[in-house]
Amino acid sequence: MSLTRPVSFITHEAAAKAVAAALEAARARHVAVVAAVVDGGGHLVALARGDGAFIASIDIARDKAYTAAVFGAPTDGLAEALRHSQVLLDGIASRPHVVLFGGGLPVRHEGLVIGGIGVSGGSEEDDRVCATAGLRAIGIGP
Repeated sequence: MSLTRPVSFITHEAAAKAVAAALEAARARHVAVVAAVVDGGGHLVALARGDGAFIASIDIARDKAYTAAVFGAPTDGLAEALRHSQVLLDGIASRPHVVLFGGGLPVRHEGLVIGGIGVSGGSEEDDRVCATAGLRAIGIGP
């Protein structure tokens, strides 16, 4: 029986690059957002608030990243997966730092979730597009 297993988390360098790319995508879409990247345990690694982004978006972006990382699923995909049970959906949604609308994506590398990226401040579509741009900047597809 093994007592340990290796764990990989996203590096600060990759997290900062993903955040910068998400903010650049937001500028191209003419929206002001906050982008956050957490490690696989949901702990903040990088965050940037674009000029003019709502202050509330700081916590929302981090919570989207947290949700995507700890559940290993896109935030809106998780909501869809839970729709079969209103009790389960309500229970998960009521947990601290869980967000079930678009803009959070898991960061996967070699089959493992190594983090999550969350973007907040635009529409759900804006936030999804910007989060995807962050992943692409570090060589990870959607």
